[in-house]
Amino acid sequence: MSSSAAPRYVLAIDVGGTKAEAALVDDRGVVLGASRHRAKTGADASSEQLASAVRTVVTQTRASLPAGAALVGVGIGCAGPIHLREGAVSPLNLPVWREYPLKDLVAALVPDLPVRLRMDGLCITLAEHWVGAGQGIDNLMGMIVSTGIGGGLILGGVTTSGPTGNAGHIGHIEVGGFDDPCACGGIGCIEAIASGPKTVAWARTQGFAGESGEDLAAAYAAADQSAVAAVARSGRALGQAIASAATLLDLDLVAIGGGFSNVTPDLLEFAREAIAQRVQFAYATRVRVVPSALSGDGPLIGAAALIHRAELVP
Repeated sequence: MSSSAAPRYVLAIDVGGTKAEAALVDDRGVVLGASRHRAKTGADASSEQLASAVRTVVTQTRASLPAGAALVGVGIGCAGPIHLREGAVSPLNLPVWREYPLKDLVAALVPDLPVRLRMDGLCITLAEHWVGAGQGIDNLMGMIVSTGIGGGLILGGVTTSGPTGNAGHIGHIEVGGFDDPCACGGIGCIEAIASGPKTVAWARTQGFAGESGEDLAAAYAAADQSAVAAVARSGRALGQAIASAATLLDLDLVAIGGGFSNVTPDLLEFAREAIAQRVQFAYATRVRVVPSALSGDGPLIGAAALIHRAELVP
């Protein structure tokens, strides 16, 4: 972007199990901090409360557009599953939204702009490919390990969404050796094992007295055995799921973000150890598992990339 050109921003929206967030993101993938707004969501919120949260952050963020800057579109990342053709969402962790017309809700607020919707996991993958840990890599998976677990794919240099928009939803891949029931109806889904809340819940069955991921991180750092066992269990499950994905898709890289992924660097080390057990499949064990390079900005940068890097999103 030349110094004489008007700045070009996308209004990026991220909708998840705990919050709706929006910000302006420029065509270099930089989030304009002063434009960032968030509102609480949550599994107990009504449909209208969730819609109000989205309206609030969109309106506040659009009002933050600097004088002389151009707003060129709106990108939405949302927890899945989604319904791509209809622009609707059914996030597992927001049970009152089933086939909810999220794209139409947002489009009504910005009738003069193009609006694109994809799963949040795909957005985080786009962000890593554009300006993060996956730059220059054309076969990668991005993962979010947080309240839930999501994922997205770039294969051959372009995103892979599938006909419904849900390709890459690794959170509901079942992992061998685990029998944790999942809200999706499956048994042993990686989200039911290794998401932040589920890891904390399992640790509590082992005597852990804390209540949050932050508590678990502190206990792990203090070598609390229940915390260590819980993190190791979740890391092993993550590694098994990633190994299966790498076996299927011949991936070069997996970049992992999300709040719970920061519980300790050892979480990813446990995952790498599990991947290494596939001793006869060198093409799968070669996959690199790295932390996100984008901190908490990844979901918003990826939502903006739906517009700024539209050539990667068929």
